[in-house]
Amino acid sequence: MESKRSPRDKWITIYGRKPVLEALHDPALSVAKVVVADNATGGSLQEILRAASKYDVPVERATASRVKWLAGNGKHDQGVVADVDAPRMTPLEEFVRARGKRPTNVFLLDGVTNPGNVGMILRTATGAGFDGVILPRAGTPHVGPLVIKASAGVAFQAPIVNTSTPRAAVDLLRTAGYHLYGLSARSPESLFKADLAPRAVYVLGGETHGLTVPTDSDLQIPLHPGVESLNVAIAAAVVAFEVTNR
Repeated sequence: MESKRSPRDKWITIYGRKPVLEALHDPALSVAKVVVADNATGGSLQEILRAASKYDVPVERATASRVKWLAGNGKHDQGVVADVDAPRMTPLEEFVRARGKRPTNVFLLDGVTNPGNVGMILRTATGAGFDGVILPRAGTPHVGPLVIKASAGVAFQAPIVNTSTPRAAVDLLRTAGYHLYGLSARSPESLFKADLAPRAVYVLGGETHGLTVPTDSDLQIPLHPGVESLNVAIAAAVVAFEVTNR
């Protein structure tokens, strides 16, 4: 039976008048709809409404509190949000079913909280040809303006895989036959020497607490003495291109 898709598995919601206007004028993006607060006014809003009309994008009116809730940010929405189509975004259950037994490489973010790191990981994974980046809703920033900026806009086309928590993702992926590798500076096994499974999940621990979910084995990126670890986004880049270069 098909899993019921949430709207958050179809669209990336952006907010603020300049980002929404830029998205409407960007030929590479498909804006599903614009939602405007019923108390919003001003010349910039009129520009948005004209652009939406020009590109046949539906515009809905809502209360200011509703717009703030949709934005997930009560300070910077400026009375307008837009849903932008994210064609490669999918829920984890659907992703696992679609991949079947094919070779698959994905990242799982385990408490990565910095939007800049999330955005850079999305850009790197997409550029390296990884099959997915699993973003748990619990503990991972919403894919909003800061993540999008750090990804240099790639977030809209990135293979984002949504799940509820890192632990829920681990349980489902292990049941589906994936091997879970944790990235840990304390592991004795080098990423560059390990035999890597064809269906693998590379778990990236958070900036503060590191890995919090159980893995099948851990890998380290060897560093010269005096450097304890790499930034999580840099580590993701090393892993992504080592794996795809195999």
